[in-house]
Amino acid sequence: MQEGIHPNYGKAVVRCACGASFETGSTKQALHVEICSQCHPFFTGKQKLVDSGGRVDKFKKKYGLK
Repeated sequence: MQEGIHPNYGKAVVRCACGASFETGSTKQALHVEICSQCHPFFTGKQKLVDSGGRVDKFKKKYGLK
């Protein structure tokens, strides 16, 4: 690696819109994100699941399957 052309890699503080913050490595000193693992619906278990059972019933009805 050549010296003097690479940015400095150090510790960075990541702040979420929900108020959570954590430390990681980055070339920037501070990062601001809109959503993190503490407020994302997938990780918190509040995810809205889409019921696709109606599609199966519609297919069976269409082709006369039981």
